[in-house]
Amino acid sequence: MINDAHCHFFSARLFEVLGQKTTPPLTDNPAISIPERLGWEPPGPAATLADRWVEELDQHGITRAAIMASVPDDEASVATAVRRHPGRFVGMTMVDPTTPGTLTRVKRALETDGLCSVCLFPAMHGYQLSHEAVEPLFAMAEETNAVVFVHCGMLTIGVRRKLGIPTPVDLRAGDPLAVAALASRHPKLPVVIPHFGAGLLRETLMAADLCPNIYLDTSSSNSWIKYLPSLKLLDVFRQAIETLGPERLLFGTDSSFFPRGWQKTILETQLWILDELKIDSSGRKAILAGNFDSIFNQTTPT
Repeated sequence: MINDAHCHFFSARLFEVLGQKTTPPLTDNPAISIPERLGWEPPGPAATLADRWVEELDQHGITRAAIMASVPDDEASVATAVRRHPGRFVGMTMVDPTTPGTLTRVKRALETDGLCSVCLFPAMHGYQLSHEAVEPLFAMAEETNAVVFVHCGMLTIGVRRKLGIPTPVDLRAGDPLAVAALASRHPKLPVVIPHFGAGLLRETLMAADLCPNIYLDTSSSNSWIKYLPSLKLLDVFRQAIETLGPERLLFGTDSSFFPRGWQKTILETQLWILDELKIDSSGRKAILAGNFDSIFNQTTPT
């Protein structure tokens, strides 16, 4: 049984936002023209995209997926998908906590819209995790039994790069040690750092070793290892499991657009690594599904 803790829901709203940022801004329907320019399938309405994802998950035998809004004001698209397929999706909203009104939006997303995770990208949105707006968001998430996802380390946004849209990024803002400062003040709140910290493995393991409520997701190809040429992905898994145990890792792929769809090769590579490391059955179940069910307060259907 496999759950995917990291998928992007590339909705029509995402392409509308991107269309406003191209030079010059697009005048036709960006939810059609941008995917066509990239050789992707247009997403259609959120309900249609949700059905497309369920078909894809069924094809690959995936039980559940956490789907993430890809721009800060797109929680409605994800909420539509969760309402349509509540047994298959858990919903994650991306927010910039320094934007006025964010707490109100998050409260509605978590308490009314059926979402259960808040995603922060401080390097992309240009704030430090020590900003006064971040602490109240962590407190609200803890009070509502939600999960906080914080991107740390190297940040690349492929769709913007392909469209030639510049993205100012301050990598100094994505510090796993700053995540530890917040997680330690909210010990009941699960906090997920994706991609093993995306190049900041040492700092990520230090933060998670200090805070038992910090989890790592294994998603994407983890191409950040190119900055550490002596390190292989198998070594990354070994260090993470030796430091934290399998109970703190969440399998993910970082899947996002069609027709590429769900990235089976990510699963195949990571299953091979678990075999090479001789991870036992209980450890594999934890990484591939059990930890997902635990932090998202879900029960895997039999």
